[in-house]
Amino acid sequence: MDNTKSLTSGGVLSSLIKFAIPVLVAMFLQSLYGAVDLLVVGQFAETIDVSGVATGSLLMQTVTMIITGLSMGVTIYVGQKIGEKKEEEAGKAIGAGIVLFLLIGAILSILLVFFTKQLANILHAPSEAYVQTCEYIMVCGVGTIFIGLYNLLGAIFRGIGDSKTPLFTVFVACIINIAADLLFVAVFGLGAMGAALATIIAQAVSVIVSIFIIIKKPLPFVLKKEYVCFNKHLILQELRIGTPIALQEFLVGISFMVIQTVVNSIDVTASAGVGVAEKVCAFIMLVPSAFSQAMSAFVAQNIGAGYKDRALKALKCGIITSLGVAVFIGSFTFYKGNILANIFTKDIEVIEQAFQYLRAYAIDTFFTAILFCYIGYYNGCGKTFFVMIQGIIGAFCVRVPVVFLMSNLANTTLFHIGLATPISSIVQIVLCVFFMLYTIHAEKKNVSH
Repeated sequence: MDNTKSLTSGGVLSSLIKFAIPVLVAMFLQSLYGAVDLLVVGQFAETIDVSGVATGSLLMQTVTMIITGLSMGVTIYVGQKIGEKKEEEAGKAIGAGIVLFLLIGAILSILLVFFTKQLANILHAPSEAYVQTCEYIMVCGVGTIFIGLYNLLGAIFRGIGDSKTPLFTVFVACIINIAADLLFVAVFGLGAMGAALATIIAQAVSVIVSIFIIIKKPLPFVLKKEYVCFNKHLILQELRIGTPIALQEFLVGISFMVIQTVVNSIDVTASAGVGVAEKVCAFIMLVPSAFSQAMSAFVAQNIGAGYKDRALKALKCGIITSLGVAVFIGSFTFYKGNILANIFTKDIEVIEQAFQYLRAYAIDTFFTAILFCYIGYYNGCGKTFFVMIQGIIGAFCVRVPVVFLMSNLANTTLFHIGLATPISSIVQIVLCVFFMLYTIHAEKKNVSH
């Protein structure tokens, strides 16, 4: 069945939601199989393994964010070509993207494997959990090439308007990961290393399934063997769009690693608590994250087709819908976040630390509902340099300084440290609104001239 869909026709809200729902479910499953690592380790291993997975997975999350950012270059470029009805050029861009991500995956694998200990030291991995952290980073590092291809293939499908195929492939990965986690951690007792093995095996299987689907199903682009080559021009185009997003994601990830480093300096319980909270955060931020990704593909196709008003209307619809969901999710997390943390660990002290941190993130859900839609919109418009700038300002001019300020206060808690994130989001929203007003004014001025 052909799941590809033009996003340039039909009702804006209905088209956006229909496209976003499979993205949301896919991201839920992706977060689920990421969370299963910590859940299984929390139930069948020790607190040091929980800390090792928490610290190591934060690093791998940053690596994945870089790859995801670069893959957005493929999503946006392919989406624009589909919108322009240039199917053959879209196929060439996909072929060049495959070569690019094979190279990126290989380079990242080498760096992670050879600098495992240095990275664990930079993250201030608690001494009790140092070995477990290194094991998690090294095993995931070996499989980074699968992480790269997995995200690229998902980006390709979203770029052509197909959000259902990535949903299917991530479902397969989720099932494989859960089974492998139980086998390696609960049965074989491999702890953090077993969790890492399960994640990499799951993504490798997902890549194989995605490639098989590309070969078998009808697609709205032409992909020939000769297109899978180092096409300098197309690779530079994809990097031009994707690099600012990747750099922004990298620096944002660094800012969160700074938080983890500060918390690791407190004790292993706080370290595990933040790790558990981050897994919960992956779920409570799903709706704005899904709208951000869906918005990028939706806007890219409509900008390519020349429908700027339709793209702007999608931004408004996305913000309103995302805010509506945030009212429920944010309120529940603020008052009952300990219930969510309890899913991942049986340690009462770790649950309490996680709950403190989650209350700050509950506040942030209201702001990310707005911010992530703006980011998706600007990415789809190709204004990725601005996205990078606002991300850097939020991360290093706001979040990191506030973390250090809060950590040095008397009687500080993880709630105070976590407040750095919503404060950063507020500043970034202000920047996005001002940039919107500036671009509207500039466009009107050009028209009058």
